[in-house]
Amino acid sequence: MRLLIVNPYASGVSPERVSQVRAALGDVEVHETEHPGHATELAREAGDAEAVYVFSGDGGFNEVLNGIGPETPVGFIPGGGANVLPRVLGLPRDPVGAAERIRAGEIRRITLGKVNGRRFGFSAGLGVDAEAVRRLDLRGRSAEDGRAGNLIFAWELARLLAERRGRFEPTLEILGRGRAAFAMVANCDPYTYAGPLAVRVAPEARFDLGLDLVAPRAVSPFTLPRLLGYAVLGRGQTSAGDVVYGHDLDRIEIVCDGPLPLQVDGEDLGDVTSAVFEAERSAVAVLN
Repeated sequence: MRLLIVNPYASGVSPERVSQVRAALGDVEVHETEHPGHATELAREAGDAEAVYVFSGDGGFNEVLNGIGPETPVGFIPGGGANVLPRVLGLPRDPVGAAERIRAGEIRRITLGKVNGRRFGFSAGLGVDAEAVRRLDLRGRSAEDGRAGNLIFAWELARLLAERRGRFEPTLEILGRGRAAFAMVANCDPYTYAGPLAVRVAPEARFDLGLDLVAPRAVSPFTLPRLLGYAVLGRGQTSAGDVVYGHDLDRIEIVCDGPLPLQVDGEDLGDVTSAVFEAERSAVAVLN
């Protein structure tokens, strides 16, 4: 059995596209998600399926990663606004092209991140970027376009920076590494995308290694342009004295001064006062 999990509410998913993707994959059993967490349940129930395919956005991909077994090959078909995971994996942005590629593609094993028990495929953030994710969610979803895309996320992040006048004081303690204003943990490079622009927060992060940590110790209007430049150019942050950078890590423990928002793969997990990030090396088999 080969299973196709479809999020019918994702912005790039329509009945016509589902039919096209299904035809490209061949003989598959189609299940549409009906509520939050349903994709996790479907992936967990897949058991010894020959393969599981996911036609969704990054939220649906994340749900499947939290239910898939270690030996079941999984393929990600872009159906959302950002589609970070399949883009970083090098898959075509067209869903039919991606379906054709993963049907004939090779299997590779990749590391997954986990924070407070929740897996993530490409990134997790504590503080600033999680707050931007929350603001994105407050915009709601439309039946036609689903959730706002990554350009709107970039806009919300810019608004947040402007409201704070580019200043962020230390708000958390990274055990063994010191204090920081916020923390971003990457499983790959790029960390995310702003439309066509790759946001390279952690340029050394790789799917076949552990996790990378990037945490500015403090941010001021004078240092902000330089920090943003690191993310655009993908260089400088690994050696900056005012940035905590950890490469290929298995565990990161953080204690917050007060509740801070936490996000994984662009999904808001609410406020936390502490976070434990762990690398699950070679956790899943990905169709690539």
